[in-house]
Amino acid sequence: MTENAWTRWPSREALGRGGTSGPRRLLGWVVRALVLGMLLWGVFTGSQVHGWQALGAAGAVLLAAFVAWALYRTTLAHRLWPSLALTTVLLGIAVVAQTADFRVPALVLWCGCAVTALERLPLMAALPVTAVALTSYAAVNDDPWLTTAATTAGLALAGYVLRLDAEARGNAQRLLAQERAARAAEAESAALAERARIAREIHDVLAHSLSAQLVHLEAARLLIEGGADREQILERVVAARGMARDGLAETRQALSALRGELTPLEDFLTQLVGEAAGAAATISGERRPLPAEASQAVRRVAQEALTNVRKHASGAKVQVRLEYGEQQVTLVVRDSGGSPGELGESGAGYGLLGMRERAELLGGSLDAGPDKEGFVVTLQVPV
Repeated sequence: MTENAWTRWPSREALGRGGTSGPRRLLGWVVRALVLGMLLWGVFTGSQVHGWQALGAAGAVLLAAFVAWALYRTTLAHRLWPSLALTTVLLGIAVVAQTADFRVPALVLWCGCAVTALERLPLMAALPVTAVALTSYAAVNDDPWLTTAATTAGLALAGYVLRLDAEARGNAQRLLAQERAARAAEAESAALAERARIAREIHDVLAHSLSAQLVHLEAARLLIEGGADREQILERVVAARGMARDGLAETRQALSALRGELTPLEDFLTQLVGEAAGAAATISGERRPLPAEASQAVRRVAQEALTNVRKHASGAKVQVRLEYGEQQVTLVVRDSGGSPGELGESGAGYGLLGMRERAELLGGSLDAGPDKEGFVVTLQVPV
């Protein structure tokens, strides 16, 4: 529900000094010092009062300055009745000053109350206060009525302009605070995304390599318990060592990727295909560097697809095709089909679900399923 404009306070940002430049603050203090000096000057030069009476009048001026400071604090805290009470005190001091023939201080107090009320109070309370202050000013002012009317209108306009300026500054402060909060939230979100990416990379490497090692070590344990030949046991241990070596290499590669030290994607695929028997790679389109996330997705999917071929289609011929498009890069891994390998019963590791999740996080897609002869995995990632 929208707050009533007549009862709405100027915001605390508008009433405070936040967002005010150094020169502007200095100007404000100079103006206050000049007003106070003018009031004191009016006390000692604008009447025939001397001695203790002059000191008493000077004390009244200092009291008015203290009340004005208290009014600043109460309006900043949006306390209506204390603010009205303090404004009434200032108006009363002006009346007493006028009665005691301190005309200049009285006029300054009335004008200050009128402008301050319009600037710092809700309009419903500011308008009566301003009307009383300006009416008192007009009643005792000796200038021609046209000059007095122009002065009162100018004071009212000045107070309202100051109010608008303060509200604009307050809105700017709120927008700045919101922008800072949004930037902090964005930085936190980026940090969380980076942590998730690191966790995903570590999971991919460990789940991919350790599951295969576990299969070989478990097979070695069963062979030992069954009294198998030394050669059979050694074969399994050597295979587990090879898996550990490959896992270590993949871990180093993942860390290099996290540091932004990726080798060119084409070189990686060429090396990966060269290590797989019966595999070939073709690359088409205009080659260009890819974002780290997209490049890493292509690498991981290619690795997992070739691992699945070794698991489930041992001896199959594999065709790896990387195609650079204008808005996306496409990876296709197609095998000719074959019999399950020795790791056919091992855990899924990263698996198709992980590959699809990685693609969808980047706004891409992954399709995997049987083809006419074997199995095909198709990854599309926008770049």
